[in-house]
Amino acid sequence: MTAPTLAIIVPCYNEESALPHSAPKILEVLKDMVSDGLISPESYIQFIDDGSTDGTWEFLKSLRGTNGERVRAIKLSRNFGHQNALLCGLLECDYDIAVTIDADLQDPPDVIQSMVEKYHEGYQVVFGVRKDRSVDSPLKRYSAELFYWIMEKLGTRVVRNHADFRLISRKVRDVLVKMEEVNLFLRGMVPYIGFPSTVVEYERAKRVAGKTKYPFRRMLSFAWEGITSFSVVPLRVITVIGFLIFIASLIMSLWAVAVKISGRSITGWLSVVLPMYIIGGLNLFFIGILGEYIGKIYMETKRRPRYIVEERI
Repeated sequence: MTAPTLAIIVPCYNEESALPHSAPKILEVLKDMVSDGLISPESYIQFIDDGSTDGTWEFLKSLRGTNGERVRAIKLSRNFGHQNALLCGLLECDYDIAVTIDADLQDPPDVIQSMVEKYHEGYQVVFGVRKDRSVDSPLKRYSAELFYWIMEKLGTRVVRNHADFRLISRKVRDVLVKMEEVNLFLRGMVPYIGFPSTVVEYERAKRVAGKTKYPFRRMLSFAWEGITSFSVVPLRVITVIGFLIFIASLIMSLWAVAVKISGRSITGWLSVVLPMYIIGGLNLFFIGILGEYIGKIYMETKRRPRYIVEERI
């Protein structure tokens, strides 16, 4: 069997301080796999500069000058977000297999070899899965568990404790090309595709340098993006709750009529005002959910490019 060409895709956003540590490590892993015959000598690392404002692009140009064809880089015209940068790497590169990994060394590059070995066993997708979340704060750990629980209950195919450290084959990439949605959630899109898949477990390390690009606020936004991009269950919940409120209102109306006929007066304003507040609050909340889905439809109909390439080296 001919050794496959591997593209290691590394999205970068203001990673000037992390790349001097991570780039040599990834290059070393690439060279070792070439020496072992696991991958083709034409294999390479593809960096995606997602609109960095520091010296990331200058570092990538110097890295290219030192390592030649084993290093390639794409500069996006602005910051399009992590998912779009990943998609750019997956769609713009030529490869037999691709591995996506962040530049902060939290996902160990050594695991890439295990992923390639799984590909040789016949798997088209290999998910990097964390053994535990001990390096995370309690808030991040429990919120992540809640997110995976919600996604599973909503019927979305997700791999628990998997981020965006994965291997895909060209066959999977060809399907991704056909998925033209603007609201990207690759952690759901890749499992949705199917094909034989497996997992490789690893222990996640702390960042070697720089700051996390996913603070709690962005994590919440990303989780909501995943839920609304892959499930219409929230809309169905609105229907069910609306029906239950209608039944409750009907019962309350019959009770009020019965009390009136019996000659007893309904005292106090609480019985009138409280239901108004509850129903009014629910209405605003439900309108917000509907607006989220309408907004997604609006963005999809525009058909704007998901990323714009400014320069290649």
